[in-house]
Amino acid sequence: MNMFLHELKAYRKSTIIWTVSLITLVVLFLAMFPSFSKEADAFKEVMKGFPEPVRKAMGFSVDSMSSVLAFYSYMFLYTTLCGTIQAMNLGTSIVSKEVRNKTADFLLTKPVTRRAIMTSKLLASLSCLVITNVVYLVASSIMVSLVATEKYSYKIFFMISITLFFIQLMFLALGIIISVLIPKSKSVLPISLGTVFAFFIIGMFEATLGDNTMRYITPFKYFDSTYILKNSSYEISFIIVGIVFIAFAIICSYLIYSKKDVHAA
Repeated sequence: MNMFLHELKAYRKSTIIWTVSLITLVVLFLAMFPSFSKEADAFKEVMKGFPEPVRKAMGFSVDSMSSVLAFYSYMFLYTTLCGTIQAMNLGTSIVSKEVRNKTADFLLTKPVTRRAIMTSKLLASLSCLVITNVVYLVASSIMVSLVATEKYSYKIFFMISITLFFIQLMFLALGIIISVLIPKSKSVLPISLGTVFAFFIIGMFEATLGDNTMRYITPFKYFDSTYILKNSSYEISFIIVGIVFIAFAIICSYLIYSKKDVHAA
């Protein structure tokens, strides 16, 4: 039994749904850019009427109508929100779905180690995220080139877009460790949505308060699109923290899963 291919097949439908959802989202948002750019001045005046904390919480800048990359960076926040739910679902279902579907006893009687099981599941989840990001990147690249009214830096566009994958990796790692810690879970969706939206709300509070320390709490704030647009680079400290967290969560998940009692049917 090739567990990797089995897991990949099991996640096939959800991967297609999430990929299509992300593409639909970026197409709908960017399709509005030509209209907004034509009425940018009027729209800026309207947005200036909103309190600054509200604009910051929404991730909106009054200048985000002026260029396609600035507009893209604004809508990318909500694309990331959608993508992280996908990653969190994958992570939390890695172990829990075997208990939920009553297949844990069957799986663990096979002549394979628990580490091999975890590795196959992890690689399948990573493959799903890679597929989603590649298809999304191609679709968004085409859409941006179609609606752009002036030249833009593809490097910056790529740097903003690829952050989706890195943030997804953090939520995947978080989901995995939750999956091995929680004995039984009837449904992963409430856990996934609750966790993702909790971090998203924390990110909104951070934007409102301007507390840089809070940025380390939520992965949604590890990559500041405004910073990327201005500097064409990432903030190294957040990348380091993110990598350390991913490594720590994955290692702990392997150690816990290899020793824990797995509930059978």
